[in-house]
Amino acid sequence: MTTQNYYDLLGVEKSASFDEIKRAFRVKAKECHPDYHPGDTAAEAKFKEINEAYEVLKDDQKRAAYDRYGHQAYTSGMNGAGGASGFGGFDFSGTGFESIFEEMFSGFAGRARSAGEARANRGADLRYDLEISLQEAYDGLKKSIDVETYVSCDDCSGKGGKSLEQCDTCGGYGHIRQRQGFFVVDTECPACNGTGKKVKDACSKCKGSGRVRKKRTLEVNIPKGIDSGVRMRLSGEGHVGLNGGPAGDLYVFLTVKNHEIFEREGANLYCEVPIPMTTAALGGTIDVPTMSGKTEKLEIKAGTQSGHQVKLKGKGMPILKSSSFGDLYVSLKVETPKHLTQRQKELLKEFAKESKEETQEACTDFLSQIKKLWDNI
Repeated sequence: MTTQNYYDLLGVEKSASFDEIKRAFRVKAKECHPDYHPGDTAAEAKFKEINEAYEVLKDDQKRAAYDRYGHQAYTSGMNGAGGASGFGGFDFSGTGFESIFEEMFSGFAGRARSAGEARANRGADLRYDLEISLQEAYDGLKKSIDVETYVSCDDCSGKGGKSLEQCDTCGGYGHIRQRQGFFVVDTECPACNGTGKKVKDACSKCKGSGRVRKKRTLEVNIPKGIDSGVRMRLSGEGHVGLNGGPAGDLYVFLTVKNHEIFEREGANLYCEVPIPMTTAALGGTIDVPTMSGKTEKLEIKAGTQSGHQVKLKGKGMPILKSSSFGDLYVSLKVETPKHLTQRQKELLKEFAKESKEETQEACTDFLSQIKKLWDNI
């Protein structure tokens, strides 16, 4: 038996009406009900204290005794003073607690149904993994996919047979109720799987299940700019439900394959473009590829070094659900010539003789740093 004030336990004033006490009890009971906190002994103990407080405060005579004597009204020495027995001796049957429990937890344990009323179960959801190219993600497209799902049986219209009869295990309710102490637990009837009905003269096509597997072709509309990890929902394209229940959904998980030239980071693209040594030294113009299929002219400044990056604004990927585009970042890679002819070698030797320190500043600076290091040593 708890020693905490019953009104404080329920979070109500001492002057609270019965309706206020009842509403407070429902809220508090939901917060710590053992079904929501399996294995939590603290929640279970709290739930029992809340029940104890409610059983006293909902009864006018017990409440009056509690208001006058407090918890002493329910100890062994006060059994006659207030007309109340100890809480440990309360019988919850017939007190109204069971009906309140059903009303509170109908969403958790399943709502009560009249006999013969079959429950329409929602069908299961499905997952489909779809891989597309970066170009398809850039352009957007409509993609056909093949999925195999449960659909309603045409021969029996999803009923499972020519006729249905009431389940004799659960009496047509679809659930079996069991009392565990002062808890009432609803479980799905194993004989009819919660439908409340049993098939009579089962359909030969679906064997009484009311559903058959069927391969279907669906069209998925993939928007421009979509990226890996995006999940698309096709409502009602999952497995059909039992007893005329709604179908589940189909979730398409997208993966965008790597591209041969471009690398993607969000809406931006990155690529490396080689340029001749002469263009890097003298300057010039090169053509840069883009995902649109067109090339962009890029001006190369004289003396451009390998690794220099240039941004082409708006030449990246489309931004999902937007008319904007990301950017394209081009890294320039200066190519050293190979397989030189004799004449080319002679020209490069002449170039080397004519070169000065300022011609190749990086090399000169590096050699200078090495010389200083050796001098210090």
